[in-house]
Amino acid sequence: MEESSIMRDSLSPAVPPTPPVPLSALLSREDLALRRIAGPTDPGTVVHGALTSEMADPYPYLLGGELLLTAGVQISGAADSPASFDAYVSRIVDAGGAALGFGLAPVHDAVPPALVAACDRQGLPLLEVPPRTTFAAVARAVWQLMAQARLAELRRVTEAQQSLAAAAARPAPVPSVLRRLAQRVGGRTVLYGPDGAESAGAGQASEQVLRALGDLAGVVRPRGAGSAPSSATDTVAGTHLAAYALGTGQGFVLGVASPRREPGDHTISSVAAVLLSLLTGEHQSADGAARSSALVRLLLGAAPEEVAPLLGGDRWRVVHARPAGDEPAPDAVAASALGAALGSTLVDAAGEVVRVLVPAERVQAERVQAERVPAEWLPAAQPGWTLGVSAAVEPGAWARADAQAAGALARARATRVPLVRHGERAGLAALVPPAEAALHARTLLAPIDRPPALAETLRTWLSLHGSWDRTAVALSVHRNTVRQRIARCAALLEADLDDPDVRMELWFALRHARQS
Repeated sequence: MEESSIMRDSLSPAVPPTPPVPLSALLSREDLALRRIAGPTDPGTVVHGALTSEMADPYPYLLGGELLLTAGVQISGAADSPASFDAYVSRIVDAGGAALGFGLAPVHDAVPPALVAACDRQGLPLLEVPPRTTFAAVARAVWQLMAQARLAELRRVTEAQQSLAAAAARPAPVPSVLRRLAQRVGGRTVLYGPDGAESAGAGQASEQVLRALGDLAGVVRPRGAGSAPSSATDTVAGTHLAAYALGTGQGFVLGVASPRREPGDHTISSVAAVLLSLLTGEHQSADGAARSSALVRLLLGAAPEEVAPLLGGDRWRVVHARPAGDEPAPDAVAASALGAALGSTLVDAAGEVVRVLVPAERVQAERVQAERVPAEWLPAAQPGWTLGVSAAVEPGAWARADAQAAGALARARATRVPLVRHGERAGLAALVPPAEAALHARTLLAPIDRPPALAETLRTWLSLHGSWDRTAVALSVHRNTVRQRIARCAALLEADLDDPDVRMELWFALRHARQS
C-alpha cells in the first residue's frame, strides 16, 4: 500500500473542498499572457492560490500549492549568484510551492538566467509575467478559476446526490445505489456484510485492488466492544481506495475504488454511505418492541382489533406493490425501502408482491405544534413500483382490505398506471345485508367455484370491461387462455355474459364472495 489514512469522524456528507486550478488554465488565459520558461510541463500541476512576496526566504509564509509571484526586489549584488538562486528555489520547493511567477519591470527587464537554471534543476515551473500584467490580475484570475471550479464541483455533487437518492427509491435499492456510485466515481463499489463477504457490488477493478479494498474494509468494521474508525483511505497500484462503516452498527461497510479522486468524491461517497445505512439498518426501538408484542398476541389468538393499538392506528390501508416494467423481483431490502417511503415498517415481502400495512391517518406536520389532529392520508405513487391501495378499514376488516388491494393492483397493472385505489363510495350493494349478499353470491357462483382460476378470471375480466388483452396482462396469462376461461364460465353459469344485467349481477356476487 502506497499511502493510507484513517478518520474517526462521524459519518456525514461534508461540503466538498474548493478544487485547485490547473496551471495550464492560467497559461491559456490570453488576457494574462503568462509564459512558462522553465520547469516541468506536467499537465497535472495545480495551483491552490496566489501569493505575492519579495522575501528572500518565503518558506514561512507558504502553506503549499501556491503560485508565488515576485518582481525580484530581493535580488541584488551577491544575491544573484547561482548558489543563492538554488537556495531560494529550494525553499519554495520545500514549502510545497506549485510554481513561481517572475514579473518583468520595474526591477528586472528579463528573468535572471540563473533563476531559470535553478528552476529547471529543481523541477519548479517558472512563469514569466509581462509588464502589462499586474500581480493583482494574476491573483484575481486564480480566484475566478477556483470559484468556477468550485461551482462546477458543487453542481456535480448535487447531481450525484439526486441520482443516488433516486436509486435508493428503486425496487432493488442497494444494487442501484452501488451501480450509480460506481458510475459517478468511475470505479468499483462494494457493500461488505458483517462477515466481510461481498454482499453486492458494481463496476470494475483488478484482483489486487479488490483484495486491498477488502482489507481496508476490515479496518473500519466494528470489533466487539472496541471502537473503530468511521472511514479509512489508501492508494494501491495508482487506485484510490476508501472504506466507510455504515451507521447501523451491524458491521456493514461500503468500499469504493476509483482511478482518480476528485474533491467532491468523498462527499458523494458519504451520501451513498448514509443511504446504504438507512437501507441496511435494523431499527430496534420502542416501535419495534410494540410490533413484536403485536405479532406474539396475534400468534396466540388475539383478534386484530385487540393488537391494532400497539401498532399505532385505528384505521388502516393495505398496499400491494409489484416492480414496474422489467425491474427485478423485490428483495427484503427493496421491500423495506418501499415500506419506509410509504411510512410503515409493517411489510410482507413474500413472492413477487410486496404487501404493506399503513395507517390511514397521520398527524400532519403543520398541526404538530397545535392540536395534533390526525388527518386522512393516502399513499402516493412510488418510482419503479405499481401499487394497488385498499380503502381505509378497521382492524377487523384487514382481510377484506387485502383483497381490495390485490384487485386494485391487478387493475393498475392491466391499465399500466402506477397506482390504483379501491373505490370507497357507497352504492346500491350497501343496501343488501352482508349475510344475505354472501349467501346469494355463494349460490350464484357455485358452478365456477372450482377451479379458483375461473372466478378470478371472471372477476378481472369484468373489472376491465371485458378487455381480453388487459385481463391477460393482469393475470399474466395468454389472451386465448382468458377467452377459454370466460367461455367456460358462461357455459357453467348458463348465462349470456354480453348482457349488462348479467354482468352487473355477477359483479355484485363476485365482490361479496371475495369479502365474505
